[in-house]
Amino acid sequence: MNLLRRYSLFFGLLFCVCLALPAEADETYTFSLDEIEKKPYNFGVYVELKPIQFGLDNDAAFYKLRLYDDPQGKALTEWNGRVQLEGGYEKKMFRLYAKTNTDLKYSYAGESERSVFYEAYGTLKPISGLKVDVGKKTVKWGKGYAWNPVAFVDRPKDPDDPEVAMEGYIMASADYIKSFDGPLTTFSFTPVLLPVYEHINEDYGNKDKLNMAGRFYFLLYDTDIDLIFITGGSRPDRYGIDFSRNITTSFEIHGEYAYMRHVRKTVLTAAGTPLQLEDNAQSWLIGLRHLTAFDLTTIVEYYHNGTGYTEDEMKNYYHYVHEAYNDYLSTGNASKLNVARRLAEGGYGRFSAAEDYIYIRLIQKEPFDILYFTSALTCMVNINDGSGSITPEIFCTGWLTNLELRLRAGFIMGSRQTEFGEKQNDYRIELRAGYYF
Repeated sequence: MNLLRRYSLFFGLLFCVCLALPAEADETYTFSLDEIEKKPYNFGVYVELKPIQFGLDNDAAFYKLRLYDDPQGKALTEWNGRVQLEGGYEKKMFRLYAKTNTDLKYSYAGESERSVFYEAYGTLKPISGLKVDVGKKTVKWGKGYAWNPVAFVDRPKDPDDPEVAMEGYIMASADYIKSFDGPLTTFSFTPVLLPVYEHINEDYGNKDKLNMAGRFYFLLYDTDIDLIFITGGSRPDRYGIDFSRNITTSFEIHGEYAYMRHVRKTVLTAAGTPLQLEDNAQSWLIGLRHLTAFDLTTIVEYYHNGTGYTEDEMKNYYHYVHEAYNDYLSTGNASKLNVARRLAEGGYGRFSAAEDYIYIRLIQKEPFDILYFTSALTCMVNINDGSGSITPEIFCTGWLTNLELRLRAGFIMGSRQTEFGEKQNDYRIELRAGYYF
C-alpha cells in the first residue's frame, strides 16, 4: 500500500473516532485529585489532512518556469498530510521540549515526505527572572501579523498563512527579566548566539560564522518596545525597533523598523543581464488591530520591503522568463529557464518579493449566530503594480472536541507583468482537517 493510501486510511479511521466522541458525553463524571496535580511531562499529537485544488494559469511566468518540461492542464490536485509530535518534561529548574513535523505530499510530481525537528531545546531557570535555552527553537520577534521585518533570527512568514508553525534555528539564548515601579514597569534582555556551520543552520547565510543577536524589551508607559540587533557575518548587520500599544481595550497599533547594512541582491536588467547590487536597506511596517462589540476583528498592515524589487525590476524578470520559454519551445534549450529558476530561488520567487504591500484581514466570530464557526476575509495588494489576492475562508472549532475544520479559497487579481498576475495559479481551494490528541 503506497504512502497516500496508508495516510488516507489513517485519517479515515481518525474521522470515525471523532464522530464517536459525542456519544461519551453522558458518562458519569468522577473527580480525582490526581487529575489536577501538575505532571512533570506532557505529550501531544496533531494530525492534518489538506487536499488542495489549484486552478493553473498556463500563460503565467511562474507556470512556464516550473512546468515547462511537464505541462499540466487547467487544474491540479494535491494531497497534503501533516503529523506533529510535541512533548516536554519539567523538573524543578530544568525543562526539555521538542516538536517534530512531518509533511507528506502527493501531487503530479509523485510522493514526498519530509520530517524535521521544528524545535528541540533545553531550558535552565537557576533564579527567578533568568532562564537559559540551548537547542533548536523559534523566538518570534516582531509585532506584525503578516510580516516581521525585525525577526532577524526567525524564518520569514508566509503572509498567505502567517499563523502556521515554523521551523526554528539552533541557538543558545537567555532571558533576563526585571520589574520596576514607575513609568518603566518591565525590562528584559535576550542575548542570542546563532552558529552557522556545516550541518548547523547552514541555510541561514555564510558558513563558519558565530552570529550574535539581542533584544532589549521595555514596557514603558503601557507601550511594548523592543530594540533588536544581529551581527556576525552570516548576513549583513541589522538593527531594528518595534512597538505595540493598546489605545483602548479594543484598539491596538503596532509597528516595526529594520535597518540593514550592505544588503546584496541580484537583479535582471532590461537587456536580460544579471547584475548584483549592494546598498543599505530599510524595511518597515505599520499596522492596527481592532475588535468591535459584535466580535469582528480587523487587522490592517502596510509593509515596505527595502530588500524587494522595484516594479521595473519585476517586469524585466517576467519578460525574461517569457522569452526564455519561447526559446525553449523553438530550440529545446532550457539554459535561460535554468538561469531564471536560480534567480527565483535567489529572490524573485520568494514571498513578498516586491517593495510595498497592504494587508487587510477581517475575522467574524460566529457570523449570523452560527455556533462554533468563524468566517474571515483576507486581501493582500502589491501597491506598486496593483495586483493582489483575496481569500475568503470559514473554519470550525469546538463542534467536536479537538477537531478543527477550515475551508478557504484564494483568488488572484492582476494582469500580465504584475507580481500576482504572473503567479502559477489563478485560484486555489483548500480544505484543512486537523485533530489534536
